[in-house]
Amino acid sequence: MTIKTAVVLLSGGQDSVTCLYWALANFDTVYAVSVNYGQRHSSELAAAAKIAAKAGVQHTVLELPALAQIADSDLVRKDTAIAGSGGHPDKEMPEGLPTSFVPGRNLLFLGLASAYAVKMGAGNVITGVCQTDYSGYPDCRDEFVKALNVAVNLAMPSSRPVAIHTPLMYLTKAETVELAKSLGTECLAALGESITCYNGLRPGCGTCPACTLRAAGFAEAGVPDPSALQA
Repeated sequence: MTIKTAVVLLSGGQDSVTCLYWALANFDTVYAVSVNYGQRHSSELAAAAKIAAKAGVQHTVLELPALAQIADSDLVRKDTAIAGSGGHPDKEMPEGLPTSFVPGRNLLFLGLASAYAVKMGAGNVITGVCQTDYSGYPDCRDEFVKALNVAVNLAMPSSRPVAIHTPLMYLTKAETVELAKSLGTECLAALGESITCYNGLRPGCGTCPACTLRAAGFAEAGVPDPSALQA
């Protein structure tokens, strides 16, 4: 095992693509893992495969149909409108979490990625969760990731510790765009292929919460969104 090897959770969206190129700049060997869990924006999986191929990174899609079976999120339904509130009540959002929140998603994703890292001899897992642009997802908080990292290593061989990295945790969306720009033209080009839209559209529907957040970030950073330029 080498500490210079990493596994990136690559959804195919803006944040995970930025993390992929961050990992390529910081580790010698990088693997990418995506999860097919019945998400309505499943086109992001095709985007992830295309982006990983262009980056020269081995890409694996893990099948997790059970998540759609147990989740009551609009993100695993086809005929509902996604709202920024009105879901499960939470102390951080008494009006209700976003209806796109999938309970247990990052818990399962990070566990799977960590197990895959052990298999591949990687000591690092990279995820694009972000607490600053808190969308109401409890499993994007720093305290959750740190607690899970402890639990993951209690469940793995002591000879194969895994460190979970969250390079975007305290960045705003504009700062994430600036980071992507600093990572070079290949990263920006890959963002042009990324799919953030909850409806699986590129450059996006322009109205769902994910599209709104992405557009605001690029606008604040003063950088044209490459996905719009490629449309």
